[in-house]
Amino acid sequence: MPETEKVRLSKLMSERGLCSRREADVFIERGWVYVDGEQINTLGTRIDPSQTITLNKKAQDTQTQRITILLHKPIGYVSAQPEKGYKAAVSLICRESRYKSDNAPIHFSHEHLRGLAPAGRLDIDSQGLLVLTQDGRIAKQLIGADSQIEKEYLVRVQGGLSDKNLKLLNHGLSLDGERLKPAQVSWQNQDQLRFILKEGKKRQIRRMCEMVGLKVVGLKRVRIGQIKLGDLPAGEWRYLKDNERF
Repeated sequence: MPETEKVRLSKLMSERGLCSRREADVFIERGWVYVDGEQINTLGTRIDPSQTITLNKKAQDTQTQRITILLHKPIGYVSAQPEKGYKAAVSLICRESRYKSDNAPIHFSHEHLRGLAPAGRLDIDSQGLLVLTQDGRIAKQLIGADSQIEKEYLVRVQGGLSDKNLKLLNHGLSLDGERLKPAQVSWQNQDQLRFILKEGKKRQIRRMCEMVGLKVVGLKRVRIGQIKLGDLPAGEWRYLKDNERF
């Protein structure tokens, strides 16, 4: 097969959901990756996409140890890096703020904060479910370009909404020059809409509402995939359990 048709091993590993590309480079350097049974330890190696990639037990154990945290982010915290004097959501993760009903068999350790990053954004003036993870596979699943994971929001609004504009919220609007993917938008009650999206452009829901004459006065994310916020109190967190999947 011509070299030009081969693909970087790390890229294939990421595409197949084995790990993130950054993790792939680490695993390759440590000799933890095999292609058709042959150990590979050279970064930049290219292979035929039809070849079989496997990880040894050390790589699998490393992934098993990576933790994912579910946080009920309150208003006033930013999802990622601190800005404008506000605190990052990760600063809420400590032993004292762990949800009292969290029965995951994990003892909190400050090692769990190392490399912990948000898998998706939630605006500073929004609240609800935020996922923070050390696992590149989960991050790719939630925020990768081809992610199909649903995110559900309850959105309190002010203003009138015609049937025509409700249809536009479901499908027909564009942001930043790109047509938005179809959404599921319906009335939850007299002043609250339910949004279900499969994408997450910056301030997407607020901007969508502005385009149809609505003002958002409250926004809460209540579900990501199969994981619900449930009764997790604002400012508290819990571990994603082994049997839970997005």
